[in-house]
Order: sequence, then structure tokens, then C-alpha cells
Amino acid sequence: MPFVKVVKTKAYSKRFQVKFRRRRECKTDYYARTRMVVQDKNKYNTPKYRLVVRISNNIVTCQIAYATLDCDRIFAAAYSSELSKYGANVTTKGGQKNYAACYATGLLLARRVLQKINLDKSYVGVVKADGLYYRVKQGAEEKRSPFKVFLDVGLTRTTTGSRVFGAMKGAVDGGLFVPHKPKRFPGNKAMPNKFDPKTLRKYIYGVHVADYMKTLQAKNPEKYKKQFSRYIAAGKGPDDVEKMWTSVHANIRADPKHVKVERKNTPKKVVKHKRKLNNKERKNRIKQKIAAAKKPTNI
Repeated sequence: MPFVKVVKTKAYSKRFQVKFRRRRECKTDYYARTRMVVQDKNKYNTPKYRLVVRISNNIVTCQIAYATLDCDRIFAAAYSSELSKYGANVTTKGGQKNYAACYATGLLLARRVLQKINLDKSYVGVVKADGLYYRVKQGAEEKRSPFKVFLDVGLTRTTTGSRVFGAMKGAVDGGLFVPHKPKRFPGNKAMPNKFDPKTLRKYIYGVHVADYMKTLQAKNPEKYKKQFSRYIAAGKGPDDVEKMWTSVHANIRADPKHVKVERKNTPKKVVKHKRKLNNKERKNRIKQKIAAAKKPTNI
């Protein structure tokens, strides 16, 4: 019989350290987070802001967050589900997580944050998106520095053309200072290390979606009617996609303020569980029941 070496001995099991819960759930990369959150000692209690971008199955979430000793605090947030009120009415319940929607959500967050800290007029960004590489710079007459954030992608694969960088581009064009290079934008796919702003501009305005719509119209009309039913219901075709996103960008810049949704119906009251009785209280309750049972009833 061959000899089997025991690797996981009793000593190994006793010294095994369980990983953090969010690491076990594959939600947080603590190795990357530690380096992103760490702050210089001479900064004292100055927050180090992060641009957190998360893409779910339905929407895009962009947040400005900073870490404290207790937890993370959210300074501002924007969601792609809000784009419907800015003119992207065909994106309700679908189409809220493509590249154009990611860019618009990042732009909305940037304008909302700068308006909150009264820097929206000082740092306008790129009013008409052209896809060119842009970084916010402090003007000679401007006393306040631009609002600096660092991109937090979480566990998302940072591949070329990823939508996470589309949200970052929207935040940069909106006036936030995010240290980055253009090598991960879609314009860098065909020609490595040769950034093409025209290709990026197509993705920003959803032209790639319009091209696909035209292809489906010609080759498979039934699939086109099924896949783009909301566009058809809104009376918009392939030629209207770029115009729609242009108007969305303009509407965001006009009024990026978050409007709190008022509840139409009052929420149901949550019934809290009663406190458990202790031993003394339980015995007293039994005595009261026995006494009540022994009382003569008047017939």
C-alpha cells in the first residue's frame, strides 16, 4: 500500500484563517482596495475619493465614495435608470447598461457632484463629446483645484473597450479629474497603442447600436422588431439614436440635480417581534393563567 503524506494535519486546521466574507463571496479584492484607500499621514482626515462603477444585469451604478475607519461613505451617486427623465425614454427596462448609457451616467454623476460643491461653473469639461483624450486642468485664475477621484472597478475585467471606462470617460468629460490613459478605450482595439477618437465617439453616441439596427432591418426584420420593440414604440429608428443621446447630454448639463421621489402610498408598518419573556416572567404568566382558570364563572 503506497504511503500517503498527510498535508492538512491538525496543526494546519487549527491555524487556518478564514478569508473575509466579501472575499469569499468574490465581491471585494482587498489587495487592490488597501492600495486604493491608503492615505498619506500628512493629509490628516482628508477623504480620498473613489469613482465606483458597477454594472449589474439591468443598470449601471456610479458613486463617489470615501473610506472611514468604520465604513465607506457615499458622497454622491447616479444611476442609469435616471436617464429616462433626461430624454433616453427607450432605455426604460432595457438598454440601460450599454456603452452610451455608461457614458451618460458618468456624466450625470460628474455634473451632480460639481454642482453640489459649487465647482460646476469653474470646471465645465467637454460640452460636446468628441472622443478626444481629455484631462481636467486647473485654470490660472481658478483658486480651487479640480475634484480628484480614482477609478474603482472592483473585480471587473479591465479589458480594452470595457464599459467601466465608458463611465469614467463620461465623468472626465463632465469635469472630474480622474488620472487615466486612453489605452483601454474602444478606439484602441483595432490599432494597439494608437488611440482613435472617432471610434470612441461612435460608442459614446450609440452609433454602434444604430449600425446593428440597420443590419437587422435589412437581414432579419422579425428579430429587429422583437429586439428593438421599445425604439419602435417610441417612434425612433437607427437615425434617431445619436440625436437622442446628444439631447440627453444637453439635458444632464442643464439640470443634473437629484430629485427625491415622493411615495404615493404610505409604506406598511413592520411588525417587530416581541421581547422574549425570561424565566421569572414565564412562571408568573402561568400562575396568572391558573388563577384565572380557578375563578368561578357566573352562569
